[in-house]
Amino acid sequence: MPGQTIAEKIISNHAGRRVCSGELVIVDVDAVMASDTTAPLTIKAFREMGGKNPWNPEHTFLIIDHASPAPNERIADLHALMREFAAKTGAVLYDVGEGICHQLIVENGHVLPGDLFLGADSHTCTYGCLAAFGSGVGSTDLAAVLLTGKTWLKVPPTIKVKIVNSLAPGIEAKDLALAVVGELGIAGATYQALEFHGESIAGMSLDSRMTLANLAVEMGAKVGIVHPDGLQLPFDADYSAILPDPDADYVKTITIDGSSLRPLVSLPPEPDKVFPVGDLARTPIDYGFIGTCVNGQLEDLRTAARILRGKKVAPKVRLLIAPASRKVFLDALKEGIVEILTEAGATFLPSGCGPCVGTHNGVPGKGEVVLSTGNRNFKGRMGNPEADIFLASPATVAASVITGEITSSC
Repeated sequence: MPGQTIAEKIISNHAGRRVCSGELVIVDVDAVMASDTTAPLTIKAFREMGGKNPWNPEHTFLIIDHASPAPNERIADLHALMREFAAKTGAVLYDVGEGICHQLIVENGHVLPGDLFLGADSHTCTYGCLAAFGSGVGSTDLAAVLLTGKTWLKVPPTIKVKIVNSLAPGIEAKDLALAVVGELGIAGATYQALEFHGESIAGMSLDSRMTLANLAVEMGAKVGIVHPDGLQLPFDADYSAILPDPDADYVKTITIDGSSLRPLVSLPPEPDKVFPVGDLARTPIDYGFIGTCVNGQLEDLRTAARILRGKKVAPKVRLLIAPASRKVFLDALKEGIVEILTEAGATFLPSGCGPCVGTHNGVPGKGEVVLSTGNRNFKGRMGNPEADIFLASPATVAASVITGEITSSC
């Protein structure tokens, strides 16, 4: 019998027996999360199922982040519904401005290595940064988990992503992630697990690991799991790292040479249209955005401040920044990062997802070109189907807002 991948081992631990890819299993779930885009539907379905209290209120997280603060009366009423449900049931609520759901779950230790965590948001795969099995589900599916603490799933086959050699100077995790998206395509890992390995991984910060795991869903993956070698948690926790077996069965292995990578940019309207930044040189931009669950971490703001220190955002270009959480903002404030970026011409927004999904706080105009650190550039993603969204690393965005055109940071 072949060895197991990390995903197979985590699912085995939660199914109570050894499993392999392709099996349908029922598993215990460690925790769940829903944001203001999905929680109201989840609550409604939960009540229609006869639910009164979640199976584990302390492991039920409701987060107001996608339209935060509320831009209109309808959404304000949905937020009120979430607050009322949390108050009645003991579910954990993170309110306006506290941060983006995935950042808060990781930052506050609500998910641990080896956990099986479900969220009613596609980027729940971010929790693979901790070598956990994090996956997005629909609102009704999450309601059933709230009721039972269990779910069913098909054990996914795993693609091994091997990063050889150290990343070239100036290359960020976002460049690496975009390289993998470009290699596999937007459907190249559909209902499969990605397992990231290599010497570049072992030296990565947690922020960088979040970036890698986050973009797994942009390839159709069920989960993206970063090998726990070198993992350092921002909190104290007891856990046993789950490692793949040496003879684990992978459906495919792809190899990326970190030393040969260059800054990359994704062209609209698909994340897998990836090209070197140099190929897009002199493409004018109207708007730079740094934030989202993939690149709104402290590490990303530090990078932007390093490049923008003593510089100014180009005339007729705006730079909006949404830190991933209130803690990230406060840490950036203490380090002087907020001052550096503000003096350069940046505008800080409340922590949240609004600009990324186009709910408010940064919708681009007709015909405008946006260079974003986000994870999606589909038509209309940021709220205007007649705007063009390019994706890049925080370093590339910072360098580009200075020149007013897509520019390499190295």
